[in-house]
Amino acid sequence: MFDYSTLKIIWWLLVGVLLVGFAIMDGHDMGVGTLLPFVGRNDLERRVVINTVGPHWDGNQVWFITGGGAIFAAWPLVYATAFSGFYWAMLVVLWALFFRPVGFDYRSKIDNPTWRSVWDWGLFIGGAVPPLIFGVAFGNLLLGVPFQFDAYLTSTYTGSFWQLLNPFALLTGVVSTAMITMQGGSYLAHRTEGIIQARTARATIGAAVVMILAFVAAGVWLQSIDGYRITSVVNGSAMPDPLSKTVVREAGAWMANYGQQPLIWVLPALGVLGAALTAVLVAMRRTLSAFVTSSLAIVGVIGTAGASMFPFVMPSSTSLASSLTVWDSVSSQMTLGIMFWATMIFMPLIIIYTSWAYSVMRGKVTAAYIKENDHAAY
Repeated sequence: MFDYSTLKIIWWLLVGVLLVGFAIMDGHDMGVGTLLPFVGRNDLERRVVINTVGPHWDGNQVWFITGGGAIFAAWPLVYATAFSGFYWAMLVVLWALFFRPVGFDYRSKIDNPTWRSVWDWGLFIGGAVPPLIFGVAFGNLLLGVPFQFDAYLTSTYTGSFWQLLNPFALLTGVVSTAMITMQGGSYLAHRTEGIIQARTARATIGAAVVMILAFVAAGVWLQSIDGYRITSVVNGSAMPDPLSKTVVREAGAWMANYGQQPLIWVLPALGVLGAALTAVLVAMRRTLSAFVTSSLAIVGVIGTAGASMFPFVMPSSTSLASSLTVWDSVSSQMTLGIMFWATMIFMPLIIIYTSWAYSVMRGKVTAAYIKENDHAAY
């Protein structure tokens, strides 16, 4: 069995893997939903778009549920504090997600233009709003969240929903939205042909360009933001106690890890190069390769955020000592150990089943297919 300190690092990595898996798998069907009203110009074209992800979108929700469950079980203080502080933001995400199951299942049940148009825009909301809110949340983590713990480790959030919508966080929201749109576009271009594929290719290239520009701008801006640094001795094997450490804010602290471990510069480079290659490959209609490079860009972007903040998970802007880190926001050693082995068993099963499902339903979705399966297709 791993020691407590090692398990804390392992679960920091595993939560990162689950977030990346969510962004790649659930992200591409959200990206397709974001593009739906723009690349499909009539009902038949929009049904083609919907049916590229219709059989898989609910299965992809496994990554979302697993990621949330892992944070709840591995980082209980982070889960409780985040869902308290970001309560209204999480409700907005939940309300937006409501459009997805209803939209996919009922959109084509009634042959009425108004009915179908309403659900098309509902699917757009369900695809575009969650990535935006998640990106804004990451931006606020880098700025610091206004919360603090009392002596009984009860957290109090002192901010508001509107404070979350600050300029830097909105910029990171643009990064997230453009990244997910690019991911969805590369997948949609792979599953379609003709005019829908051509429109999707143009949209994907545009999303990739926006992502690169916003990602670079956020990186430059981040260097002028005061980051966080632990100044006390860290005992990785100690029981969690967020208030036992001392923390300072100082300029350039979020860039310190890059100076200590130059190899992690690979992550932001991967984010930029992955998006650039996606644009080029989509333009060349090498769509499967574009989906791979887009996925690598997601690894780079999310990895950059995690590497910049390490060991912080949720910094506090009002009580520096209350900041939650990899070392002091976790569950017990036994809980982390049991969860680790459960993950080692079930995550490969999820990957194998997902790969099988996609291989069975591979190929292009065409207008002819929709016409032939009018009552069975989404």
